[in-house]
Order: sequence, then structure tokens, then C-alpha cells
Amino acid sequence: MPLNLPDKLPAIELLKEENIFVIDNSRATRQDIRPLRIVILNLMPLKITTETDLVRLLSNTPLQVEISFMKIKSHTSKNTPIEHMKTFYTDFDKMRGDKYDGMIITGAPVEQMDFEEVNYWNEITEIFDWARTHVTSTLYICWAAQAGLYHHYGVPKYALDKKMFGIFKHRTLLPLHPIFRGFDDEFYVPHSRHTEVRKEDILKVPELTLLSESDDSGVYMVVARGGREFFVTGHSEYSPLTLDTEYRRDVSKGLPIEVPRNYYVDDDPDKGPLVRWRGHANLLFSNWLNYFVYQETPYNIEDIR
Repeated sequence: MPLNLPDKLPAIELLKEENIFVIDNSRATRQDIRPLRIVILNLMPLKITTETDLVRLLSNTPLQVEISFMKIKSHTSKNTPIEHMKTFYTDFDKMRGDKYDGMIITGAPVEQMDFEEVNYWNEITEIFDWARTHVTSTLYICWAAQAGLYHHYGVPKYALDKKMFGIFKHRTLLPLHPIFRGFDDEFYVPHSRHTEVRKEDILKVPELTLLSESDDSGVYMVVARGGREFFVTGHSEYSPLTLDTEYRRDVSKGLPIEVPRNYYVDDDPDKGPLVRWRGHANLLFSNWLNYFVYQETPYNIEDIR
């Protein structure tokens, strides 16, 4: 089944070129089916790139999914056309009365700041609290995962000596958990961050379950509230060229950056990336949609509590 996306969203044409089945709102309204309602709070600077990455993964299930995009009032995006934001994004204040089957909250380029120093901290923590009673399952990604763990459970973050940057091998700690259906014993995930949360802090909190980790990149996935909250520290949604773009951007600015680990063929930027995380990424998002959104959400969306 297709994704139901806002009319004229740029991701529609980009994904059609990849033979991914998407439809716009006009066509979807003629189908007699209740789609899953997913809201995305996109905090990444390049909104259209992140939208396309997430939509690509959400499209890979037999479920019809209706996507909405949320924004916060206390921050204005400098890297996305204002016309795009006005057309496709809605302030949280206008959405707070609505309920959603699932929610995705992305990373943000503020991880080296203390949480309380982020200018939209009060608004985003209000959204975190709102999601607990208005969303069946919420997927927190990268900085949002750290922020959610800190806000809800008091888990601190720590600065790294150098950027965790590259593709890292991970393992499942509870391989029979439904989020891991179809996973291999080992799988790869992109990471791009300057901070981390630590296993010992996760294990101190009875409400949290550590699901996956890496010898190199540490904590990867944590679950809480029976699957109503997932915290994912990596960027499984990244496209093949995202790390390459980040690396070349930092090199051009003269910033201290190492070649992303385990990413390029023979670790040579001129040979391009070796993609080895796409299968895991598709399984992660399809398992989340199926087992923790579709199978858990009530048919009457107003019954979400």
C-alpha cells in the first residue's frame, strides 16, 4: 500500500523516480480505508532531505500511512525555504488537539549544548509530554533520543572526545523482541554525533530496556512503556550519500573531521560509499509500524490515551 502525502510535497517526485509507490491526499481520500496517522517533528536543518529519507522507509509496508509534519514556533529553519515550511508544516499549537497512531522526532544540530540551553527546550519537552497521551508509539532519533531519555528518565548525555562518525556493527540483546523480526545477528547503522548516552545509566532505570548496542558506538536502541517509546541513537534513515555530504562539507570548512569509519569502499572517499545498512533500516521502520503502531493503536483514534 502507498503512503498518503501532502499534495506537491517534493519527496513525492523524488521517490517516484526510485519506483516507490506514493500517492497524494487527493487520490488517498477516494480509498475507503483508515490510514495510520503519523506525525513527524522534523528538527534537522535540511528539512526536504530528512523528509525524503523518512518517507522512503515508511513506504516499505503494506499499510497506508498518512504523513503530517509538525514544527515548533520557537525556532525558525534557516536552511529550508519559508514557502516549503508554510505549505507542509504546522505549528504544534495547532496540532495539540489531534491524536496520532505514531510519531517520529528527528535529531537536531544542538547536541553539544546543554539540553536546557536549547532555545526550544520548553516547547519540545511539552511535545514529549503531549506525545505520551496523544500518540500510540513515538520513535525518538539521535539527539531527540538523548533528549527524550533525559527529560522522561533523567539519563544524562556525555561529550565524546571525537565525533562518532561512520557505519558501525551492532547486535541485538533481545533477539526475540518484535522490533528485531527478520534482523540478522549483526547489523550496521550510521552514526554522526558528538555526544552519547551510556549503558550503565540506562540499566539504572527500571522503566528502560536496552535492546541493542555496539562495541564501537555504544548504546543504540532503548525501549520504554511496552513499545510506546523507542529511543534510537543512530541514523538508520540516512541515505547512501548523507555521511559523504557531511564529510565533504566539514573538509571544505577546514573543520577537524576524520574519514567516516567503515563507510567508503577501502576507506577511500574517491571510491564512494558501501551501503550495508539499508536492509536493517527498512526492517526497523516496517517492524515499528506493524508491531507497535498498527497492531497496538485503536481503530477509533480518539481512544488513544
